[in-house]
Amino acid sequence: MAAKRASPREHLVDAALALAAERPWAGVTLADVAAKAGLSLAALYEHAPTKAHLLRLWARRIDAAVLAGPQPDPAEPARDRLFEVLMRRIDALRPNRKAVASIVEGLTADPVQALCGWPGLLRSMAWMLEAAGLDAAGLKGAFRARGLALVWLATLRTFVSDESEDLGPTMATLDKSLKRAEPFGRALDGQAYAAPQGAG
Repeated sequence: MAAKRASPREHLVDAALALAAERPWAGVTLADVAAKAGLSLAALYEHAPTKAHLLRLWARRIDAAVLAGPQPDPAEPARDRLFEVLMRRIDALRPNRKAVASIVEGLTADPVQALCGWPGLLRSMAWMLEAAGLDAAGLKGAFRARGLALVWLATLRTFVSDESEDLGPTMATLDKSLKRAEPFGRALDGQAYAAPQGAG
């Protein structure tokens, strides 16, 4: 059976990541991405008219990789399930850690671009909640997604400088951030972030 050919969108995302790993994200232009992907500017415009669109396509790829994995055991405490899901997300990012570092630095220096990416981040975090067996619908779900986004950003800041083989510092930051968020989750929705009855 013939292997499935990568779509233009996948080529563009791969090109953007390769360039981000080589230079600061702020210095990567759309023309650079198109040339790296072997596509015309017209083709790039059709699929990703801005750099923010490229990041959105990449985020959807990461979301899909996480969601394709097995769901955590519903008998586990919610915090443990979220830890498992977000570490799966880190594992999906790991092959492109240099690109992630470049992009994070670029977004940190450009609040406008970072703000444009906030809605997409919240959508991703809503899906991460669902993957962990937590309802992301409605107002409560929106608050949960915002809280999880802050946990994720704190974890990401550690990950980009974490060169350890076991990602110990990244896991420690994630665990600490989830523990800090737990009281807010309880206040929001009773036992939403607490261990199930009878759990140790």
